[in-house]
Amino acid sequence: MSKSANNKGNEKTSESLSAAKDIGLILKAWPFDDKFNVRKVVDQGGQEKIQVRLDQGAFQGILQMELDGRPDGKQHEGRAFLFDHYKEKLHRHIAAHGSDAGFRVGSGECEEIFDESRRVYERYVFLLQIQDYDRVVRDTERNMEVFRFVNRFAARQKDRINLEKWWPFVLRIHALARVMLATKEGKFNAALEIIRAARDRIEALPEVDAEEFHVERKRSLEAIEELEEEIREKRPLTKIERLKKEMADSIVKEQYERAAELRDILSELES
Repeated sequence: MSKSANNKGNEKTSESLSAAKDIGLILKAWPFDDKFNVRKVVDQGGQEKIQVRLDQGAFQGILQMELDGRPDGKQHEGRAFLFDHYKEKLHRHIAAHGSDAGFRVGSGECEEIFDESRRVYERYVFLLQIQDYDRVVRDTERNMEVFRFVNRFAARQKDRINLEKWWPFVLRIHALARVMLATKEGKFNAALEIIRAARDRIEALPEVDAEEFHVERKRSLEAIEELEEEIREKRPLTKIERLKKEMADSIVKEQYERAAELRDILSELES
């Protein structure tokens, strides 16, 4: 092959590589919409991922993360999460000493755990938008486990209380996802029970000296109250509730004989 032919071949290869690096075609095929800027995609290996379309003036791009394991896809010595490494360290400590007494996590290690927890938080916020509620439940439960672990075993007081201010938020999102799953199955009473339990937990949280805690607790209780009203409106009336409504309507319309009949039926049902 001549030198000229080699040069032409190299130029074509270079052009192909440049085209592969340009995400302009992807951005054009996915117009930006701030209400629908999150989607699931499947990679060449058949694995689902989550993508977020970004548009910040001159800067446009796509944020991509894994749906399972760490959002950034990194592993720690074959483990899906770095946090799993520290849980294993705890288990080894208990096996060696008979209890968790004396087990501590240093400030540098806490920083690594905090970073991973933040990444998981960012993912479940996006998962909520695409209504992947099962994964939201999974990720919020993982972060709650991290909160408890750090609060118990962090060596520094500052690290022990660092995540406590986010309890109202994570409890609210966890409850919201469980409520959505319950209502999808028509389990409205179970959904209302989840809401009541979440409200009780948030109200019973120990005070944390942080503005974020007070803001999130107030916001979370308000959001849960709105969610409860929404579920009550969607919940089909029970037979007794329908009869009570019909009886009230009969009284308003001065249909007293019908109201009396309904009253007797209700008495039998409720007894």
